[in-house]
Amino acid sequence: MPTVHLVPADLRDLYHVKEWRNAAGILHTACPDEWADVIEVLRAFRLRRSEIEAAGKNRSPISQQIDGAFYSRGWIEKSFNTTIKLDDQEYESPTHSVDCFKNRVALEVEWNNKDPFFDRDLNNFRLLFDLRAIDVGIVVTRATELQQIFNELGKGASYGSSTTHHTKLWPRLDGGGGGGCPVLTFAITPALYLDDGPPTQETVEAIEQFPLTEDPDDATAD
Repeated sequence: MPTVHLVPADLRDLYHVKEWRNAAGILHTACPDEWADVIEVLRAFRLRRSEIEAAGKNRSPISQQIDGAFYSRGWIEKSFNTTIKLDDQEYESPTHSVDCFKNRVALEVEWNNKDPFFDRDLNNFRLLFDLRAIDVGIVVTRATELQQIFNELGKGASYGSSTTHHTKLWPRLDGGGGGGCPVLTFAITPALYLDDGPPTQETVEAIEQFPLTEDPDDATAD
């Protein structure tokens, strides 16, 4: 039986929610502290006009807002050193670092990367689950219908159809991209949009000071 009903109703009004292999039930019962963090962060999040318009060469301020909220709750960016041993021979089995990790829960934020990043994330969840490093994976992305808002703000060209939005993610999830790993996905909808006006100079300067990451979100931004 699906367990997506365990996601609070207010979050289901704000995000498109989809699960694979009863991920919500696992979070609710086996990872209650981490689940509480997820609920609190996603409830507090707002998609601000100023941050959409200020997005530039560095990591998206939308991703910064979400990641930062998790880091303040003790989550960390996590890399895993993994190998496979066959008889006496060891083989490196590299996995990609996870944006946010805490107590066997892995969370990725895919705001505006190329859509093959979904394949990378789901495959990473699958490998880490098979290696017993995680119990569940979470992906936070954007809803496809946000494109109308981007177009109205003159940012539509920065958010193409081949970037990370939920209609690119869900078929991969249904196709078994995560293997046996339970996965819960949240897609930011227009219900979270807040028109706080254009970005201030302080906002722009704060974003430009944020360090560029290895795989920056908003990779297609202008």
